[in-house]
Amino acid sequence: MSSSLFLVDSLPATDEWVLDGPEGHHAADVQRLTAGEELILADGRGGTALAVVLAPGKGHLKIKITSRGYVESPDPRLVVVQGLPKGDRGELAVQAMTETGADEIIPWSAARSVTVWKGDRGTKARDKWAATAREAAKQARRAWLPTVAPAALSTHRVADRLRGEATAFVLHEEATDRLTHVPLPAAGEIILIVGPEGGVAPAELDAFAEAGARPVRLGDLVLRTSTAGVAALSVLSTRLGRW
Repeated sequence: MSSSLFLVDSLPATDEWVLDGPEGHHAADVQRLTAGEELILADGRGGTALAVVLAPGKGHLKIKITSRGYVESPDPRLVVVQGLPKGDRGELAVQAMTETGADEIIPWSAARSVTVWKGDRGTKARDKWAATAREAAKQARRAWLPTVAPAALSTHRVADRLRGEATAFVLHEEATDRLTHVPLPAAGEIILIVGPEGGVAPAELDAFAEAGARPVRLGDLVLRTSTAGVAALSVLSTRLGRW
């Protein structure tokens, strides 16, 4: 089994260091790492360090850095615009999409979204998505932490994001082109739009198409909003050589 990864604000400048705070508590008191065991530190921005435990303590570990590294940021970047789903399906989608390679996740207040993010409720929901992405990145041993947009975007703002250099696809069950066959860029951004439970409304599909997005389908089956993005990311990760 590979070593556990712990996220830190910045990698230690010295070879001997104390991992404390929430990550130190998890390593020492939950995982109960002992002297001689290895772990990975990551700053979420590509920097990594392999370390060995020198001595465990209550809520912290004294560790020694044995090697340092840097992982280049993925290119093309995979950006998912996720229509706000009901209940906990949003967190399920964020967790799985992070584990399958999403580099950025944008919540979208779609016309057919039942859930509405407003005020404190919206802030708490967004923070929960960010926390879910953070934990999923640790599980997947990711050197780069995916970003989560600070608020849910309107359809108009999503369309604005699509204009420019990005290559964009809208998952739609009536599309004729398949994601497995459409051309992909060698660099830049690939933006994937996933509708909520009720799907993408016709006016939204028109707005995205006008902004340069291409409707695509995964196959003959219609997937839930919490699994469609994961399936599409799996296709893209395979085609881009990430997998």
